[in-house]
Amino acid sequence: MAFWLTRERRAQESSFIQRFDPRFWTVNFPRPAMASVIATGADSMQIDVELHHQGELVGLIWDSVDSLDHPLLAYETIRDYSNTILNFHWQSEGVIALDAVNGPTLTIEGRDAAGNPQTWFVRLWNYAVGTATDAAISLPFSQLESGFALPGTPIFAGDIDRMFISLVAPDYVPGSELPLPQRFNGRVTISRITTDGAHGMLEIGDVRLPIHGERIATAYDDGYNQTPARLLRGAVGLGYRTDLVHYVGMSHFMRLSRQGAALLAATVGELCQPAAEWHRNFFDIAHANEFEVIASISYELFDAYCPEPWKQRKADGTQALTGWVPPSTLLSPVNIEAMAWLRVSALRFVTLLELSGQPVRMQIGEPWWWTNAEGEIYLYDDAARAAFGGAPPEIDDLRLPLGADKIALLDQAGALLAQSTAELTAAIRAASGGLAEVLLLAFTPTVLNPQMPELYRANLPAEWAMPAFDRLQLEDYDWLTGGFDALRRAAYAFVDARLSYPVQEQDYLAGFVLDPANAEQFWARIDAGIDEAARRSIARRYVWAQPQINRDGYTRLPSIGEDPMEAFDDVLYPFPLGRSTAVAPEFSTSISVTASGHERRNSLWSDARVHFDVGPGIRSESELSELISFFRARRGAAIGFRISDPFDHSSNGMTDSPTMLDQLIGIGDGQRADFQLVKSYGAGADPQKRPITRPRTETLLVSVDGNPVLDWTIGSKGLLTLTQAPPDGAEVRAGFLFDVPVRFAEDRIDISGVNFDAGEAPSIPLIEIREEL
Repeated sequence: MAFWLTRERRAQESSFIQRFDPRFWTVNFPRPAMASVIATGADSMQIDVELHHQGELVGLIWDSVDSLDHPLLAYETIRDYSNTILNFHWQSEGVIALDAVNGPTLTIEGRDAAGNPQTWFVRLWNYAVGTATDAAISLPFSQLESGFALPGTPIFAGDIDRMFISLVAPDYVPGSELPLPQRFNGRVTISRITTDGAHGMLEIGDVRLPIHGERIATAYDDGYNQTPARLLRGAVGLGYRTDLVHYVGMSHFMRLSRQGAALLAATVGELCQPAAEWHRNFFDIAHANEFEVIASISYELFDAYCPEPWKQRKADGTQALTGWVPPSTLLSPVNIEAMAWLRVSALRFVTLLELSGQPVRMQIGEPWWWTNAEGEIYLYDDAARAAFGGAPPEIDDLRLPLGADKIALLDQAGALLAQSTAELTAAIRAASGGLAEVLLLAFTPTVLNPQMPELYRANLPAEWAMPAFDRLQLEDYDWLTGGFDALRRAAYAFVDARLSYPVQEQDYLAGFVLDPANAEQFWARIDAGIDEAARRSIARRYVWAQPQINRDGYTRLPSIGEDPMEAFDDVLYPFPLGRSTAVAPEFSTSISVTASGHERRNSLWSDARVHFDVGPGIRSESELSELISFFRARRGAAIGFRISDPFDHSSNGMTDSPTMLDQLIGIGDGQRADFQLVKSYGAGADPQKRPITRPRTETLLVSVDGNPVLDWTIGSKGLLTLTQAPPDGAEVRAGFLFDVPVRFAEDRIDISGVNFDAGEAPSIPLIEIREEL
């Protein structure tokens, strides 16, 4: 299916929004503070904050540059706020009052009239009418003055990058890391937002792409700073529909409580207030746009918020840490408190889904025992050791052969992991009155790592087999973007055999692109992976994830109606071609002659195009009648077919019997498993290569480094797929017989019965088809 990476909006649809539209504000803050912003109407928004330290500050931000939306949906960049007036009604609960010393301040970042970077601090109270918690505020940018009191220093409104309003607790002490006496919760409601004067409107992308049949994945840890309305507007505009996977995250949704000197995930599994408000709004808007949300919760938790006993550990006591910066850790599936926290957290989202009128659909995302690159597995936290009998054998390296006792330990670990997911599944179903759909997400590059061949016992337990979950979801993006196609396909077969979910109960998650420098290459592979999943009859395919889609401008387009039938009938020309057949290979070369008489030749085609005249092969009136029928069935030149070239139809020489060593079709790199059949003509370093798109499959012989290979499939147009990727440097060779794809050269054939009876052969020209690979 077609896609492109959009860098900017050109001729696509656009409309206008009021500058300072509540959907496009964001929030930001340092850990462990938490805040969210939601648009509550066309001119209003709500900001919730949850703070723990005296020095924590939340910023409510307006950016002049829209760096978060997809380029087709972004608003235009105008840094000039001259003669613009922002008006709004301010109401606050709990946060420091407008008239306080550290009261809400508008910080403006930009440049002065001379182009020098400058920051101004505008005290909102100086432009308010009303009380310190309920006031009308008007901000005329060309007349704003920076400073605590007026008169202050005039700002320059002609070149502003961004601005933010600071929100803090009443006990705020700038720079202090001391804890507040107790957790602080506050709220600000901003309503009746209007923009007057110059630059009050912004052009914005208003694209509504056709529905293409794919789904989208979002994540709260990536989108917590934006409004749900903004995220869902983007999903709808880009053609995603039906349902979406929403990962609730591992670092922002949880309520924190002070446990000793640390702030840790509250043992009761509560959501913090900003996250609860955000998700309620997200589920409501999704429901209004006819999206069903699959809320995803995982065994991963931000390390700094995780109680020490909950963490998975390897044999020497080192805790599991992911590669994120700062890192997350993995919850032990057998720690009672950790699993209780996870279970209660999941049920909070069940309640929010139900309150929004959403069906309860929950994904258990990537539950596993952590491993590292050295082959160590993290099975040895105190709770796990106790569950394994107190003294489990130590697995030093999963890459090495394992004894029976260690294999048994992996099987036991898998059973315990499955027990924990079963208990979580049962709790979700019970909370929804048995109506929940529970899905399992597995990441095959980790759980089926070929370097650790026994790891699947622990991380893909047999107890997960259908009907443990309602649906199975798979993702393989490391292999997909890395080109490890043989591993991907082998994993599908392994998972099918082990877990037995029919294809109609499987989903596929494609993506993602961590580094934008890889966008061009990786998105092409991701898009091809989506198409491949469709060919495997995977009906629900999710693009992971929205931040990368927006950042790189990934734009998926639908097929136009049904997939068009290829204008080719895979049938053989019905008459044998003998020595009387005329065959003419043709190249195209441009030749220019210089003034001195020297020639400059430029080969325009990399491969020859062959012409045939098969008329001399017609021997009788019955064959002539059959030819006319064959011509009509092909609709003249419209539809191609196969022909066997009597002079060149083998990989071995021209007509000899094929062998497995005939043609070098590729060199292994340890990753690649797909190789196009080719035939080379001529010796030396640069032979002429002919793609073979119509091999005789029954004649195909394959070898890798001279050894016969039987485990392969041949796809359309001569694409050979090996089950095992050949090792680095290995020669992949093949032998085969082949046909040539051709079409009638003209839309009419002239046949005279009198001439035929007189022994004159008709002219039936054919021309080789260049098939697109």
